[in-house]
Amino acid sequence: MVNENLAGRTIAGYRLIERIGEGGTAEVYRAEHPGHGACAFKVLRQRLRGDPTAVKRFLREAGYGARVVHPGVVRTYDFGETDGLHYLALEWAPGEALAAYVARHAPLPPPLVAKIVRQLADALAAAHAAGIIHRDLKPENIMYDPQHEQAHLLDFGIARDAELPAEDRLTRTGFFVGTLQYVAPEALSGELVDHRADIFSLATISYYLLTGRHPYTGRNPRELFQQLLRDPPLPLSDADPSLKFAPALEAAVMHGLARDPAQRPQTTAAFADGIEAALAGAARGGGGLFGAFKAFGKRKG
Repeated sequence: MVNENLAGRTIAGYRLIERIGEGGTAEVYRAEHPGHGACAFKVLRQRLRGDPTAVKRFLREAGYGARVVHPGVVRTYDFGETDGLHYLALEWAPGEALAAYVARHAPLPPPLVAKIVRQLADALAAAHAAGIIHRDLKPENIMYDPQHEQAHLLDFGIARDAELPAEDRLTRTGFFVGTLQYVAPEALSGELVDHRADIFSLATISYYLLTGRHPYTGRNPRELFQQLLRDPPLPLSDADPSLKFAPALEAAVMHGLARDPAQRPQTTAAFADGIEAALAGAARGGGGLFGAFKAFGKRKG
């Protein structure tokens, strides 16, 4: 089936300018609205419009996103159905996917990583306060504006409501959801994860931003799956021989990667606090942070 192109149409007051991307469930357009200005406009793909489960998931994403109001979360303006089209209108976040930026610039300087981690931690804290667990935190689901060094969280497509009644939750167990490189180990067995799974994912992102590598090095999904279930993560300082980090910074990152959720920082804010405190301590001490910058400069030069 040839994908329809809705560019040029006006839907629910949004004028679709151009199609800018597509995923497994939706196509994304750059749009204009008289009140909101530039927007991202998602439309459920044509082949899924008759699938009640796909429609429910799409509307769930919209509803969850609308519940989280925070400057670090891409704002949900509107969602619904019109003329047989299910749509979701979102704030236009400047920049690009963090994954694309990191692919060109990793490893990032530790102070910039700490800044990004704090922004994401605050955004996730707002989601958790609203009873939403993201479950798919990864650089592809983060918009990053390098000019202002600003990150925005998006995509609540597989998020879960932490306040669902037990009988409703049980129908969702036994299935692995998320992205393997960033998922918490407890999710692999289909357990009902809580907000601490997002903390593990945030720690994995921190590791990746600092090194350009992942804490688990499986060469294929099967190997990676097995490593996540049984092996400890690769220490931060072993990720790349040319990079050395202050011991306190390594400890803070690895704390978030603890296999047991009870052994991790218990909030995203606490994880970000640990990263910032490690950098502040290294700066006062002089040696550890300088070593990270020295290696960084050598790598980039």
